[in-house]
Amino acid sequence: MIDPVIFSFKLFVWTITLRWYGVLVMLGAVVGAWIAAKEIRRRGENGDAIWDAMVWVLPAAIIGARLWYVANNMLGGSSYYLDNPAKIAYVWEGGLHFFGGLLFGGIALYLYLTNNKMDFWLFLDSIAPAALIGQALARPANFINQELYGPPTKLLWGIPIDAEHRLAQFSDLSRFPVESTRFHPTFAYEMVLNIIFGLLLLWIARQYSEKMKPGAIFAGWLISAGLIRAFVEFFRPDQPHIGNSVVTYSMLVSFLMAITGVVMLLIRYGKLQPAFAKGWEEEYHIKPVDEQAERSRVRAKAASENVMEEDRVDEEVLEPEKKKTTVKAQAKPKAKATAAKEKPVTKKSTTKPKAPKQ
Repeated sequence: MIDPVIFSFKLFVWTITLRWYGVLVMLGAVVGAWIAAKEIRRRGENGDAIWDAMVWVLPAAIIGARLWYVANNMLGGSSYYLDNPAKIAYVWEGGLHFFGGLLFGGIALYLYLTNNKMDFWLFLDSIAPAALIGQALARPANFINQELYGPPTKLLWGIPIDAEHRLAQFSDLSRFPVESTRFHPTFAYEMVLNIIFGLLLLWIARQYSEKMKPGAIFAGWLISAGLIRAFVEFFRPDQPHIGNSVVTYSMLVSFLMAITGVVMLLIRYGKLQPAFAKGWEEEYHIKPVDEQAERSRVRAKAASENVMEEDRVDEEVLEPEKKKTTVKAQAKPKAKATAAKEKPVTKKSTTKPKAPKQ
């Protein structure tokens, strides 16, 4: 198996550790943001805004994903985090839940866009496919950490799980030997489906761009992500169930997501017309350029160009003057020499004056 730790070193009294989990989560976030930026730009808005938003969205999403995971763990009857509350902060050990990241990240994004007067639907439609692909890129971290796997299977793509990473129901090594027992790679199912539906949403958004209304791609994401997660939940023996039913809490939320997406599409294209949906924008609202800032920028550029032009003219004017000065400086010694030659020489008389007669 792959070591979860890439490298580790001591720095004074601290131990610095780089883990595959953190690297792959950040890779997914960066690639997702890059795709989202291209989609935002394609819709006419400033694509670089997503990188500014990520400063707020990513930490909020990680906190929310961790808290949801802990809460879900407690709903399943586990007292691990109650007995070890400090472990809640150990995100690098694994344990992030998609729904918590969605909730907290969505709130942070809404606050950022509202504060900067940008269209919330434009960003949701741009981020939706990117989120599926970014999430897929982070999923191999679950394989490295040996987590989020399914029940035992005889399928060729089953994966081995070490004894120390086994769920309680599979910890009996006499029934589930480490050498021969394989488990469903549940995370891989979600990864593959996320990539397929993420690319499909990107294709639809571009192929039918003229027919797309604000919120339509996001609604497609709700349907896709909801159905994918509901399917994957059938292979998640670690998830708490609602009572004695086969339905898990995550499965219920996933179905509600998919239903919400269907209702949004029906409203968006006029099949349903509830009162609360009146006034839903038909086109994206692109943030206008700050005219005052633009005028200042133009003035600064013009002033800079004028200074450069004046410097060029001054150089052209001064250049002949410099040449004349040089010529004069070279001619002056010659003039002095000529003057020296032409100056008459006065000879002193050597005759002594006669003495006066007496």
